[in-house]
This record gives sequence, C-alpha cells and structure tokens, in this order.
Amino acid sequence: MLAVRQIFLLVALFTANLAHSDFLDEVEHGFADSNGVPIHYATVGEGPLVIMIHGFPDFWYSWRHQMEGLKDAYQVVAIDQRGYNRSGQPEGEENYNMRFLINDVAAVIRHFGQDSATIVGHDWGGIVSWQFAFAMPEMVDRLVILNLPHPNGMSRELASNPEQQANSAYARAFIEGSPEDPDILFGGPMTAETLSFWVSDPAERPHYVEAFTRSDFDAMLAFYKQNYPRPGSAPMPPAPQLDVPLLVFHGLQDTALHSDGLNNTWDWNDADTTIVSAPDANHFVQQDAAELVTSTLRWWLDARR
Repeated sequence: MLAVRQIFLLVALFTANLAHSDFLDEVEHGFADSNGVPIHYATVGEGPLVIMIHGFPDFWYSWRHQMEGLKDAYQVVAIDQRGYNRSGQPEGEENYNMRFLINDVAAVIRHFGQDSATIVGHDWGGIVSWQFAFAMPEMVDRLVILNLPHPNGMSRELASNPEQQANSAYARAFIEGSPEDPDILFGGPMTAETLSFWVSDPAERPHYVEAFTRSDFDAMLAFYKQNYPRPGSAPMPPAPQLDVPLLVFHGLQDTALHSDGLNNTWDWNDADTTIVSAPDANHFVQQDAAELVTSTLRWWLDARR
C-alpha cells in the first residue's frame, strides 16, 4: 500500500510540474521604459489589465499561482521592480525614491496602452501600490494589498506597538548597513542564497537564487534607505483618503508586519473594503496560501468587472 501511495504521489508531482512548465511556456517577457530605466515584466492572458508588484526579496515569479489562476479572463503583468532580476539597476540610492517606483508602475500601464489597471502589491510592492493609489488614483481601477498595512495603520503601530517596533529592527539595520556587512542578514552578508531563505520548496529555490544573482543588493537596501520611516523622525502625515475597491490579504504568521496594523483600514477608504486573513500563512501569503489568495482574488475581481 505504501508503494502505491508513493507512485500516486510521484505521478501527481510529475503532473503538477508538467502543468507548471506549460504555464511558464505561455508567459511572455518584455520591458517598459520608465524614463530610461527598463522595467522587466512577465505577462500572460487577455482581458482587463492587472499589474502585480513584488516585495523584498522577490521577483515577478512570486505571482506564478495567481497569474495562472487569472490568465483566462485577465491580462496579468508581473513586474520586476527596479534593482531586481532583469529590470534596470540605476546607480545611486536616490534612484529608488518612491516617486521613481510609482512612475515605474505608471510606465508599465502606459506601455500596454491603458489608462488604468488593477494594482496588486505585496510587501514593498504593497507600499508602492498604496502610494501609487494616493498619487495617481485615476490610474487605479481596483487595489489589492498583501501583507502590508495601510500607511496610517503602519505609522500608528510603529509609534505605539512594541511588538511592531521590535519586528522592524531588521529595517533599521538595512537603513544603516550595507550588503557586505557581516551580520546584515541572519548573521551574514547578503548573497543570492541567503536572500532565498524563505523559499520553502526546494524545486523553486534555484529560480530565486538565479534571479537574485542578477539583482543589485545595494538597490534592495536603497528601498529602505529612501522610503522607510527612520526612528525618531516626525510622524508621517495622514495618507489621502482613498475611494477605490480594496482587497487586503494578511498571513497572520507574519513576523515582520503585525496584523494590528489592519485596524481601521475601512475608515481610510470610501469604497468597499474586504480583508481576508490566512491564519497559517507567513509573510509571503501569495505562496503560503496560494489557493486561498488566487480563488478569492478571482472571485473579487470577477464581481467588480
């Protein structure tokens, strides 16, 4: 009986890998020009435009499950943020200021001949997505955020929640340090291998090591140095009120971003707000709870077409 089970598992694994390989064969790659910086994207499907923005440390491939789940009804475009994988890596910390990250998203939307899109962001991609919606609301049809509280909630937790303050110690180290520091990341310097620490599937890890080998570690830290609140700095002013259909996912096992930051999200958006928790998922909820995220996202988008 054990041998039969093992055979079934091997067949299932082979079938899943074959289907995944077929999906990757469908993906088209290209570049959008953002004021001279090439922004690499991977796209699949046809229909309303959905832009997906990864966080740290990640690249477009993070969205593979959601891309496959939406491709029959939407054109899904997953980008590499500047500094990552195949996108441009301009020298100079100032080139990773939020205004450039926002402009990169706008450049991708325009590259596809559209005036607006659904914006989906995780972690730093979530920060960029929030700020894009505040700065260019006319370009946002719907907004989806994964494991990144609203800036008002994040600011509140950083000011008053000791657990969130402790969880953010790594960000302070990133702001003050460099990739070569001997203890910048889990007691060692940044490498493609250590940056792939969170990828639990050994079959997927090589994809991340390869992408991070192509990436610029100084650029990754520049996201923090340019845009993350510094200890002792004046509180951020309240973010502008939104008026956009909003879907928020949060993996409750996240050790970097406390779920208390979600409180009052509904007060800062005048349109419908949906919050979905994934009790067993960690920070990378789009992979830890891939089926929940993909099926919920598909239902939510379809209901608002």
